[in-house]
Amino acid sequence: MTGAGGGATFALGGTPAGQGAHRFSHEAMATVFEVHCSHADPRYAGQAAQAGFDLVDRLEQELSRFVANSDVSRVNALAAGQSTRVSPATIECLAIARHLYALTGGAFDVSIGSGLEDLELDPDAFAVHARADGIRLDLGGIGKGYAVDRMAELLDEWDVDHALVHGGFSSVLALEAPPGEDGWPLTLSEPGKSRVLVRLAARRRAFSASGTRKGDHIVDPRTGRPVRDRLAAWVALPATPGGPEGGGSPAAVAEGLSTALMILPEKEIADLCREGPGLEAWLLREPDEGRRGPPLVHLPAGPADLG
Repeated sequence: MTGAGGGATFALGGTPAGQGAHRFSHEAMATVFEVHCSHADPRYAGQAAQAGFDLVDRLEQELSRFVANSDVSRVNALAAGQSTRVSPATIECLAIARHLYALTGGAFDVSIGSGLEDLELDPDAFAVHARADGIRLDLGGIGKGYAVDRMAELLDEWDVDHALVHGGFSSVLALEAPPGEDGWPLTLSEPGKSRVLVRLAARRRAFSASGTRKGDHIVDPRTGRPVRDRLAAWVALPATPGGPEGGGSPAAVAEGLSTALMILPEKEIADLCREGPGLEAWLLREPDEGRRGPPLVHLPAGPADLG
């Protein structure tokens, strides 16, 4: 399993014009995070964006398996019967990961088949307990989206709400649209090519993209076999505050789902979109002369009041 991205991204089709348009960038989590916003006070908007970037840096210290003594590194060092305390953010990420593991039948697995079900979470004590040896977590397929969620939440609190936040343009969350616009203009393009496949106007929605590029292989964690019949998957979810099972972290949920959608059969994905509250997906198939149907498949969301 690889994280979201992998050659498939979104692109911003344009930025708001005028004196109130701003863009701020920051490198973290092996990518570039950006805030695009419309705000009358550039200094204030920059302070809000910097507060968001500081938050991303703190999250990276907790969630990265490449950081010594991070929460994830300590969990990965647990032997059977041992426990470790972790941050509220790590507990929340693991709870979302467990939910996505169940929802996708194991197609999204942050332990890459090493035993996610053998980790016990204690949210009250902020602790993780291992029931088996050798469990190895990699939150690369969910942590970037979680950071985007927390940044967007912070911008909302600062009243910088005409904004779009992204991490490498594979995890995106749009708050309110620029003034006078229906939404932030996003495009979906074939990985490595400039041809635009879909144009969107994004407002209060979270997005994620996952795909393959030369040298990359997405592996089904249930079988260990690479998946080769899909070039890319894009996911969109409503970005509404609160809600159970990751409802307050739509970009994290979208990031995990975009990886799973590279693996799951189209029928199962269609079922998820029909039953999920506002889940929408686009799948780009590998070229195949013997296959019927268009290379780009759009699976629309079901009724918004479901779930």
